Amino acid sequence: MDLFGDLPEPGHQSNSVENKECNNEEKQTKTTNGAATKRKATHSSADEVSATAAKQRQSINYYLKGYVREMKGERDEMQDAHIVLDGFATEFDDLHPSVCRLAVYGVFDGHGGSRAACFASKHLYKNLRTVFPKGDIKQVEKEIKRSFIEAYKQTDRDYLTVAAKNKPAWKDGSTATVVLAINDTLYISNLGDSKAILCRYKENTQQYVAVPLTTEHHPTVYEERMRIQKAGGHVKDGRVMGTLEISRSLGDGQYKNHGVICVPDVRKCQLTDNDRFFIIACDGLWKSLTPEECIQFVCNVLEDKSIEGNGTKGAEEMRYEAACQRLVNEAILRLTADNVTVVLVSISHFTKFNSNFCCP
Repeated sequence: MDLFGDLPEPGHQSNSVENKECNNEEKQTKTTNGAATKRKATHSSADEVSATAAKQRQSINYYLKGYVREMKGERDEMQDAHIVLDGFATEFDDLHPSVCRLAVYGVFDGHGGSRAACFASKHLYKNLRTVFPKGDIKQVEKEIKRSFIEAYKQTDRDYLTVAAKNKPAWKDGSTATVVLAINDTLYISNLGDSKAILCRYKENTQQYVAVPLTTEHHPTVYEERMRIQKAGGHVKDGRVMGTLEISRSLGDGQYKNHGVICVPDVRKCQLTDNDRFFIIACDGLWKSLTPEECIQFVCNVLEDKSIEGNGTKGAEEMRYEAACQRLVNEAILRLTADNVTVVLVSISHFTKFNSNFCCP
């Protein structure tokens, strides 16, 4: 059953949250004198770890692992950036037990320079952590869209503040496509024309197909063009003010008064046993290969039995690494003129792993 769809609009917007560099705080533990008390505490701690692992095995059916490759292409500099955090949950100290796994993956395609993309890759997930919903999984599901929107807005505000302090002011901008996995559900947010697709097996056709997870934001789209025109801007030759090719982005301060916004689309997709992997990539890939070609290309590499483990990595891991690298190479060979960044995330059924394995 395909549960893919848009999230409902958030009921309210939270106040802006002040951005800050957050380091993980060490959890403070109470200590007491006496060997008997220490033994009891150690035993209790072991029980808690065992109980947590048991809950994770019950709540998480799929194991995710991210791989990333990038290549400069014909550009003068690399303007892309990325996020690959399989264990995003370790960034939190107060998650509700029902939120057993968090992972975050993203691609940022910069234009006008690399500074906006680099800034977003370092700060957006931290801002998302700051505004992440409190409470159990049901509360998180209700509020996660609001959290995404606030994290994007905060990242945009912070970058524009930094950009304005420089002389001359930075004019860089960036797309953003970020996938957050909460337990076995993907929440997909995006701005601009970087996009994500899911590889899903269709039993009726007995083939793997590409399921689109994002919608591109171009000024030629009616709703986008209307917003731009209402803000006093215009679309010429398919570009905002005849220059900017996308209608939503991070940064691009010179276009913010012309209808270019930083509010992402946020969608969700429930993982199923028919899902094999998903891909997040900048338009440097999509200009060279169709989503269907990418799915078939990666599947062919994953079926290549000549790729074996090397002692430290298993055969499956080596094949995913090879697939990610070869996909980037293929885009370059097809003469894409852009930077190419690909994040490939494998989806494996949890029972394939040791029962003692604890998901990040």
